[in-house]
Amino acid sequence: MAMDSGGETLDAMALGKRLQAARQAAGFTQQGLCQKAGLSYSTLAKIERGAIRSPSVFTVQTIAEALGLSLDELIGKPSASSATPGKLRRRSKSGISFVYFDINGCLLRFFHRAFSKLAVVSGQPADVVETAFWHYNDQVCRGEIGLDEFNKVLAERLHMPSLDWMSYYLEAVEPMPESRELLKWAGEYYGVGLLTNIMPGCIQEMLRRGLLPDVNYDSIVDSSVVHAIKPESRIYEIAAQQAGANPDELLLVDDSRANLMAAEKLGWHVLWFDDYRPDESAKRIRQTLEPAA
Repeated sequence: MAMDSGGETLDAMALGKRLQAARQAAGFTQQGLCQKAGLSYSTLAKIERGAIRSPSVFTVQTIAEALGLSLDELIGKPSASSATPGKLRRRSKSGISFVYFDINGCLLRFFHRAFSKLAVVSGQPADVVETAFWHYNDQVCRGEIGLDEFNKVLAERLHMPSLDWMSYYLEAVEPMPESRELLKWAGEYYGVGLLTNIMPGCIQEMLRRGLLPDVNYDSIVDSSVVHAIKPESRIYEIAAQQAGANPDELLLVDDSRANLMAAEKLGWHVLWFDDYRPDESAKRIRQTLEPAA
């Protein structure tokens, strides 16, 4: 067992899984994180496998700093800074206590402008660009291939020497003020989380750039970390477990009807978000979350 900064023991396997998830969420390969943290590859690999029963707290602290996390955040120990003091836990008239938001099409306007720019830069027709992208999108969002490999195969399909899809994407997305305010409001009274099909490291970079609302998320379900994508049932099961709620207490806000119907079949409440009318969508969601008398 490892010791945390407060003298408590940490389960080696649990620590390894948390470290691996945090590394993948931040978009690091094991080699990349080793270089940033100044660790040997074998040490990091063994910690992630749970093969080192008592990793030094100083080693774990170094890894946390390289990931931009506190030690408590990495080991899963609540800290005073991350807690939401006095947060009320409402239950809506229909029994909802936790709300998951999709990102693209709900919190951010989708990235179609990125396709247009990439078509201009590559000299390829727009349909060729989009076909090449969607051919590999599920694989990278499921974490089956890394972002570097995705960039490589996409560049090959578009006959480009190289490309960085993340830069095209992040320059193209736009936050929606209506949904930003909605999420902040919901977070004051309900459990809130992100449930999204997304590429490795995207969420962390969007939070860093202020593209996503700065709230205390109770759960973030990143498809590239959990290796499942909507509308697969497994990702909803993981989301329910992380929320600590039964399906009939959960609400999914998403712009994809296929994703909504998959959640509904598992007993979730669902609402479609129309990014062409975000004000109407936000109003409808607020009405749904009216508290029980």
